[in-house]
Amino acid sequence: MELKARLGKEVILFDGAMGTVLQQRGLKAGDVPEKLNIEKSKEIIDIHKSYLKAGAEILTTNTFGANALKMEEIDYSVEEVISAAVENARKAVVESGIEAAVALDMGPLGELLEPMGSLTFDEAYNLYQQQVLVGVEAGADLIHIETIADLYEARAAVLAAKENSNLPVFCTLTFEEDGRTFTGGSIRSMISVLEGLGVDGIGLNCSLGPEKLEPLVEEVLQYSKLPVILQANAGLPVMENGETVFKISPAEYFKPLARLYEKGLAVIGGCCGTNEEFISLIAENLKNKKVKEREVIKESLVCSPSQSVDLAGVNVVGERINPTGKAAFKDALRNGDLDYILKVAVEEVDAGANILDVNIGLPDIDEKEIMVRLIKELQGILDVPLQIDSSDPEVIEAALRYYNGTAIVNSVNGEAEVLEKTLPAVKKYGAAVIGLTMDDNGIPDTAAGRFAVAERIVNKAAEFGISRDKIIIDCLTLTASAQQEGVKETLKALNMVKEKLGVKTTLGVSNVSFGLPARPVLNRTFLSIALYQGLNLPIIDPNDNEMMAAVKAAAVLNNIDQGAADYIEYMAETENKSGSANSAKEIKNESEEKDLQSVIIKGLKSEAARLTEAVLKEKKAIEVVNEYLIPALDIVGERYEKGEIFLPQLVQSAETVKEAFAVLKAEMARTGGGDISKGKIIMATVKGDVHDIGKNIVKTVLENYGYQIIDLGKNVNIKEIVSTVKENKIKLLGLSALMTTTVKNMEKTIKKVREICPETKIMVGGAVLTADYADMIEADFYARDAKEAAEIAKQIFE
Repeated sequence: MELKARLGKEVILFDGAMGTVLQQRGLKAGDVPEKLNIEKSKEIIDIHKSYLKAGAEILTTNTFGANALKMEEIDYSVEEVISAAVENARKAVVESGIEAAVALDMGPLGELLEPMGSLTFDEAYNLYQQQVLVGVEAGADLIHIETIADLYEARAAVLAAKENSNLPVFCTLTFEEDGRTFTGGSIRSMISVLEGLGVDGIGLNCSLGPEKLEPLVEEVLQYSKLPVILQANAGLPVMENGETVFKISPAEYFKPLARLYEKGLAVIGGCCGTNEEFISLIAENLKNKKVKEREVIKESLVCSPSQSVDLAGVNVVGERINPTGKAAFKDALRNGDLDYILKVAVEEVDAGANILDVNIGLPDIDEKEIMVRLIKELQGILDVPLQIDSSDPEVIEAALRYYNGTAIVNSVNGEAEVLEKTLPAVKKYGAAVIGLTMDDNGIPDTAAGRFAVAERIVNKAAEFGISRDKIIIDCLTLTASAQQEGVKETLKALNMVKEKLGVKTTLGVSNVSFGLPARPVLNRTFLSIALYQGLNLPIIDPNDNEMMAAVKAAAVLNNIDQGAADYIEYMAETENKSGSANSAKEIKNESEEKDLQSVIIKGLKSEAARLTEAVLKEKKAIEVVNEYLIPALDIVGERYEKGEIFLPQLVQSAETVKEAFAVLKAEMARTGGGDISKGKIIMATVKGDVHDIGKNIVKTVLENYGYQIIDLGKNVNIKEIVSTVKENKIKLLGLSALMTTTVKNMEKTIKKVREICPETKIMVGGAVLTADYADMIEADFYARDAKEAAEIAKQIFE
């Protein structure tokens, strides 16, 4: 099948579910579907054939969990399983006589990546690389990365696919009804990152039925230029007579697909609960039909996983992560004290920075190693996009590889060698890039000269496939004290670049006032003029309220902030803080940064230990827990529930409390002051389920509310759970299940615990669980997330 030739032109059909069809054919709860590629290959081939006869044009290999982490649970290697799976799909094609492509299926790894979990990006990459290499060798036609909830994991998988094969790559993420992934990723960030990495198809799968996913798919159709994919579930499963059942019929399933087809949907298939009947109905109505044309809204986005920024507006770039002229900053870098830098970053974001410039260039440090560490730490506590500022192409390449989002590279210039060394990495990772209007001859004196350099940068970027929406030109701010005429030329050049090249612009504003008195006045005036000339990204100190006010005012006057809502809110907040612009910054530094509760909320780990020691001089350990740690976690939990922060920030705050608890426990051991534990809770993922992402998050949060957690791990048999509950006289047991096939084992576990330990309360959670499920299997509580688990624990113990 000429997949690439048809992609985006004719509707292409995937198959439906494999796991739930195997359940219908007798797969037992807890069995590993991937084993059947070898042990019951005929069964797998028959399922593939049924989808081919129904009209599927792409067969998905039965390799959803075939990575080395999950294959530890069975007796076969990744190589054996994937090779057999591809061979089974190929046999189905040959034996049925129906032409179809074979997609190597790669699902989530089952563990959280850093900073939320312990799995490193490189480890995730290596696991996916192994799958890709085996799949390519076995003869797969394309690579389908699916059911991913973490954009960082998606990046690792896509890079592994792109760097180790020439096959087309599809990637679909799984979203909740609120338009966020489990880890807080947004649709616009997904589009920006995956398009930047060069995937061939993008979309959504799993989680919900097509009707509930419809508005989310519409957003992808609005903003992505790629062919859009949807493989929905047959609705959310329910329990009937102890069995997992999907209630949506093929006819109900098809109705929203028909509407989405009219809006440009290009690749359609099914996920959990769908079978050949679903695919047959889709094929009857849509197979080989032309994909509808659609108008795509063009944006110039940079992003973190949860927050995107459109460069077309006016956005403030924080300038303070920069060692130039800052002795304390330099010392922090040399000592590896990243927390000092993190505090600066938090201040900038609190003050209103939309993007952070990250410059750590010192000659006597390992810039690449520290840059990567710093980026990971920053992304653990903040969700604003980052601007990677370095003159070293190796540092830029490493930073872009580990950055979870779409970054800005600051910078290249008009020198041919610099462009050749840096632009390939910019293109590969889908970054935006700043071009400085200077070359081998320095900074041109005239606006025309700088424009010529800018035009050369834009044209060279085009040769590497970098579009103009990813290019930002810096016409370079000169000092009025030494080059007064040059300041005027900077502004003229900015206007020329904006009007004639149609790219975005940036300037380091404060350079203009070096060597002159009353610098803030010059800076503010220059900024206002530059904004009128079309400046998009002023690089300033966002803690300067007068500069920020000028940005907000310009947005009103240029009709960007329509209704002046943002301006009014900012000015009201500024007045409420202090009544004067300058004292607001002083109050902030004197209070927030010295408060233990604030440090926990912001996720500043080393500060938490230091401040806990300070508070212990006046408070008892249990008072520190109740007056500082628990209230801080409550605030974080409330923000998480409201969608103001997301999983990375929740986990980081929990990890920060760990640092405080370590100090408290050491103090208790020294003084013999007793136990600060609020009680024991057992956590376990039930028999047959090898996923423990959710359980581990709940464990982390509960530990930091002061509970002692006995973690039995994953794939835990009933006997072990019951005996541990009995031995420890446990008041609260937490059970987790991710797969529909293992809910039955959860029910059996609950029944046995009830028989032996009737006083124990049981809470359950996991991706496939609902409150109704919890009631049906007679659990006492359903915990949707870690915050709810903490509330349940409070009920039981307090």
